Amino acid sequence: MQLNADFTQPASARPEDTDWIASPMPGVDRCMLDRLGHDGARATSIVRYAPGSAFSTHIHHGGEEFLVLEGVFQDEHGDYPPGTYVRNPPTSQHTPGAAEGCVIFVKLGQFSLSDRTFARISTDKIGALPDPQRQGVTVTPLYKDSRETVQMEFCESGTGFELVAAGGVEVLVVEGDLTCETAGDDCHGRYGRHGWIRLPAGQTAQLTAGEQGAKLWVKRGHLTAAVLQDSAFTHLEATRKADR
Repeated sequence: MQLNADFTQPASARPEDTDWIASPMPGVDRCMLDRLGHDGARATSIVRYAPGSAFSTHIHHGGEEFLVLEGVFQDEHGDYPPGTYVRNPPTSQHTPGAAEGCVIFVKLGQFSLSDRTFARISTDKIGALPDPQRQGVTVTPLYKDSRETVQMEFCESGTGFELVAAGGVEVLVVEGDLTCETAGDDCHGRYGRHGWIRLPAGQTAQLTAGEQGAKLWVKRGHLTAAVLQDSAFTHLEATRKADR
């Protein structure tokens, strides 16, 4: 399966305009944002757990990264309320569920296979620093390595700024709303709660926060590796078809 799988192209989605698809586990539905492959796919999704739903124990061979948006996500390592940012690296294992239900934004299969760094961060309990380059924006760093940076960004009402990153950029609207303007028509328009935008390396956009401001999850620099992964997957699929 391929969805928004060309990482040299912009992509966007609004949950209210996107179908929810049942997962293999009853009570767990997915709003797919991008996807490359089937089982063990490289995927970005918003996942909704009904009360009492759970997944069986599994290993994340390519790593898992998620942000809790609503409710309380749970596994054998603890309870994760809204605002919790988690990184489970390759070879990690858990049994996820939600006794009362929850919604999470999750990225699967996108780590360096040598990465063994765990992260458990309550983003609502740590401070934010003013961004010296963007008036009206404060930032909470979450993670940084040679491949990517991840942070929360808080934009005051009406704040406008240029969105740009050498290695591509991805934005999720956690709270509030914003308007996106790009050179083409790909990502134009308003994005409310849980709206998602992905821009490839070299493309920029103008973002403007709405009247209530905007709380954003932002990842930068990671799409260069995604392009290489996409090329490897395409080559593998072509090889498989040739062998049939």
